[in-house]
Parts: sequence; structure tokens; C-alpha cells
Amino acid sequence: MKLKHVMFVAISATLIAGASIMALAAGDSVVVAKADLKWKEMGIPGLAAAPVSGDMTKGASRFFLKYPVGFVSPKHHHTADHYVTLVSGTITLTVDGKDHKLGPGSYFALTKKSVHVAKVEGNEEAVFFIQADQPWDVVVEK
Repeated sequence: MKLKHVMFVAISATLIAGASIMALAAGDSVVVAKADLKWKEMGIPGLAAAPVSGDMTKGASRFFLKYPVGFVSPKHHHTADHYVTLVSGTITLTVDGKDHKLGPGSYFALTKKSVHVAKVEGNEEAVFFIQADQPWDVVVEK
């Protein structure tokens, strides 16, 4: 039994290492300094995105998203599964009827079209780093 466990761990480690090497070989490194971010308004004053890789409108992408002080999103979902780190600011994220107060360094994943609301708290804008698996959209709930 121990041997099977050791073999499983060894094979898993080899596969993970191989996948990591293939991912590095398949893509280019990306380094973007904060001062070099290109913020683009998103149609609501103060709401902006700064893409760092991929194209938000055409496929998988990674980007920063900025919400202004006092912003409250409508109840909505995104078609793309996405993975988010709150870089700065404080928000209340409501998912499945439960409020989550989050500060810098907090992480959340919204998958399977999870319906949510985000509210910026305090006197500082909220900045997120988002990895989206598909084109980025916002679908407001009725």
C-alpha cells in the first residue's frame, strides 16, 4: 500500500513538473510594472480595466479591474469562470446570499456563472487582479 502511495506521488509530481515546463515553453513571460498599466474606461465613470495578457473580448485573459469609491455593482454573473485577488481596497462580496467582507490579498473564484454583487467599502477604490478563462462579459440579472 505504501509503495502505491509513493508511486502515485512520484507520478503526480512528474506530471505537474512536466505541465509547468510545457506551459513556460508554450508562452512568453509577461512583466508589467504598475506605472506601465494601460487603464481603459469600461463605460461607467471610474470603472476601468488594465489588460496584461490575452484579449478580454476574445478569449482567456488576465487583467486588473478598478472599482471607484462607493461603487455597487448590480446583481450579475460572468460567462467565464474567473479567479480574483483583491489587490487594494475593501469590498463586500455577496455570493449565494452571503456577504463576505474582503480586504487586500483576499482571493475568490466565481465559477459556473455564480451570481454576485460587489460593493466598495471605505474611502479607497478597489483594485482586483482577474484571470478569466473565456471572453469577459457582465450579464445583469433580471
